[in-house]
Amino acid sequence: MKKAMNNPWQWQDQLGYAQGVEIAHATHTLYCAGQAAMDAQGQPVETDMNGQIRLSFDNLETVLQNAGYSMTNVVRLNFYTTSIEQFFAAYGQIIHRLSTAGCTPSSTLVEVKALAFPQLMVELEATAVR
Repeated sequence: MKKAMNNPWQWQDQLGYAQGVEIAHATHTLYCAGQAAMDAQGQPVETDMNGQIRLSFDNLETVLQNAGYSMTNVVRLNFYTTSIEQFFAAYGQIIHRLSTAGCTPSSTLVEVKALAFPQLMVELEATAVR
């Protein structure tokens, strides 16, 4: 898989994402459902924003690995949160997780009124290619 970043500016670099990611000749695409702080039985895990982000990424990586992908294959990563303020307070761990994985996806952040369960504060939606 050959990835080409499309960044007409540099300001997004410090936030760990790309304005666009072009994939030449991808052979497979995995569209992941939103992953949140849920346990293996499908129950929400009550924790703070840091804990929810960590578990959401863990769940996303489980889905990716189950299909033969890794975070390196993620080209689009959307974030939905009930609090942008709390989300950005925990953003350092997102930057660390993405940079450790060699992942620079295109991305969108949206604050929403609520997610599927009232305890949830963040949900990750990804597209991966190989």
